[in-house]
Amino acid sequence: MIATALCGALATAGCTTATAGTPGPASGLSPGTDVFAGMNACRVLDQLLAGQGFDPGENKSARNECTANKSRYGGYSLALDPVQGLADFRENNPGAAQIRINDRPGLYIYDTGFQLCVLAIEITEQSRVLVIASMINSPQDQTCHNAKSLAERLEPSLPTPP
Repeated sequence: MIATALCGALATAGCTTATAGTPGPASGLSPGTDVFAGMNACRVLDQLLAGQGFDPGENKSARNECTANKSRYGGYSLALDPVQGLADFRENNPGAAQIRINDRPGLYIYDTGFQLCVLAIEITEQSRVLVIASMINSPQDQTCHNAKSLAERLEPSLPTPP
């Protein structure tokens, strides 16, 4: 059920395809370059959630996104989107609020239909990371707090814009 909600939220947030691999910063990128080349969303998510009792992350699409769940807790999703930036996220989610994740700009929404928090972090003008949290029996502020906490731990491993 959580995975279905997270997949629905990813679709609502406007995800696109990406390339899988291992984490590493990118710099000096030219237009059309996949800033996430070498990063695999499941590998990154599994590292962030290691030792916390989550099932291994699963990618059920061709996109570079991943969902990991924990029984009676909820789940997290991570989507590495090399072709859509914050402007696209705002266009699809006009009520999105601004947020900063360490020194990076971001936007977030709480989706009441799926009861999850979707947080977008800017990488470049044309790329972003989505961090999604869905907590069982947790209020909106706790769910978004959890999404932000995960995003703050993720941010240092994200590519650096040129």
